[in-house]
Amino acid sequence: MPERVVLAYSGGLDTSVAVRWMTEEMGVEVVALAVDLGQGGEWTTVRERALKAGAVEVVVADAREEFAREFVAPAVRANALYEGKYPLVSSLSRPLIAKHLVATAREYRAGAVAHGCTGKGNDQVRFEVSVRALAPDLDVVAPVRSWKFTREDAIEYAAKYGIPVSATKKSPYSVDQNLWGRTVECGVLEDPWEMPPEDVYELTVPRAEEPRELVVGFESGLPVSLDGRAMTLEQLVPALDQAVGPYGFGRVDMVENRRVGIKSREIYECPGALALLMAHADLEGMTLERDVAHEKARLEPRWAELVYDGLWYSPLKSALDAFMNETQRHVSGEVRLRCQPGTCYVAGRRSPVSLYEHDLATYTAADRFRHQDAEGFVRIFGLSVETWARRQGTGTSA
Repeated sequence: MPERVVLAYSGGLDTSVAVRWMTEEMGVEVVALAVDLGQGGEWTTVRERALKAGAVEVVVADAREEFAREFVAPAVRANALYEGKYPLVSSLSRPLIAKHLVATAREYRAGAVAHGCTGKGNDQVRFEVSVRALAPDLDVVAPVRSWKFTREDAIEYAAKYGIPVSATKKSPYSVDQNLWGRTVECGVLEDPWEMPPEDVYELTVPRAEEPRELVVGFESGLPVSLDGRAMTLEQLVPALDQAVGPYGFGRVDMVENRRVGIKSREIYECPGALALLMAHADLEGMTLERDVAHEKARLEPRWAELVYDGLWYSPLKSALDAFMNETQRHVSGEVRLRCQPGTCYVAGRRSPVSLYEHDLATYTAADRFRHQDAEGFVRIFGLSVETWARRQGTGTSA
């Protein structure tokens, strides 16, 4: 057993209890690593909570810009939605946290890293596969898989040692949040028939009533402006959260297929992420050539599945990244979004490199489409079906 372990520390119930448990039960020194991914919160409080739990050192890494540039941006290019719904909020963050875990372990000469994931969750896969891809020599410790606590047990353990945590038996939600959105599970949400209570939501509480329009600008597949004002991705996502969330847009309530083979009911709040993905995909409809667009749509679910499954640092993911990046060279322009109570949708789009040409698309007499060419095209295009139909009509077996 290594003498020192670096723990991915969120400040929540499981990781706070894990600090004390590893110290007491395993006899190791725990360095708590908290990674700022745009989730907000008071980092002084997080630091104090980790020290109160027994950590010998607390490291807070500001990775907001890195997360936006290296992880969120590829997800936008890939229109990444797991099972067509989930914008990969937690999935995107775990490989970056793993990267910082390895770096901190090297700095503090730790022999292992640790996480606070359960045996039923996806995150254990994401953390451990990522760490082993980056540093095969490091051990990985998973205390939550070992202690066999229920969530209620963990709450009582925290109370026993005076560890301040926000989870209670009355409100036992497990929440994860970063720049790209917010996830909520546990408690009443584990019954897929029950409607989520309003207290689970923070980013999408309906307040706005007057319709509003927003214009998102893109260059080479990435959002670069909002209403004509240049913004980094790190700035733009929260700005969209604040703009579209008050209309109640951005909620996802789904039963998803976890990598470990079970189904799980999850609640996601991703107003900015869903608005950006919608706008980006719409702009691609105007700027991507037909076969490229069709092939990209076929590969996007596979990209999202790889990330969801914890294979960020895999050769297939890298190969798909190269394809996605190549498709984005001419995905530039603007998309107009309209927000109304309960919804946000694309109201218009334009691009200086648009493949939409009015003179080809119009049905007016002035169009330049050669209608007489269509007869031969349609006949040749349908020739194989016509041949098959004639053969069927003769009664002769194929």
